[in-house]
Amino acid sequence: MTEFVTSDLHAWLARQHHGLRTFRTFQQKLETLSSDDPGQRAVCRLLSGLVGSYIEAFDEEPLPVAVADRAYGRLLDLVASLDLRGNAERRLADINRVATCDLLH
Repeated sequence: MTEFVTSDLHAWLARQHHGLRTFRTFQQKLETLSSDDPGQRAVCRLLSGLVGSYIEAFDEEPLPVAVADRAYGRLLDLVASLDLRGNAERRLADINRVATCDLLH
């Protein structure tokens, strides 16, 4: 079993700054979770892609504070809503919610 369950990811994220470094580190944590718990690979990949798109949008560009705050809040809410140990129906709903999420809009 992995040490990074949803509550751990959320607790860690809630203590972080809203900057791009947090999003990059979050991707690393997702990679660890995906390796440690193969049953979570789909949601981890989707979350990583979501975060990666956000990082790419502002890489080498100024990141407005309001945008950073909004994106961080959306990610924090999204992670809080996930149940990585839920039944198949719940996990599919979580995967679909992550797949339709946009941190910028």
